[in-house]
Amino acid sequence: MKADIHPKYNTEAKVTCVCGNTFTTGSILKEINVDICSSCHPFFSGQQKVLDTEGRVEKFKKKYANFYKKS
Repeated sequence: MKADIHPKYNTEAKVTCVCGNTFTTGSILKEINVDICSSCHPFFSGQQKVLDTEGRVEKFKKKYANFYKKS
């Protein structure tokens, strides 16, 4: 590798999420701000948020309720 062309790597970079969670990781940046992390992401937290506008979810469930029963 060539000398003096690579950025400085910080092993203690502070990551801050919008939800308030903070942790450290390695990065070339000293501070990183993120919108979503493993604490607030629905896949990791197990809390799914469904935004139902005008009953679309219920309409979909009603339409396909007997789909597998007919087969």
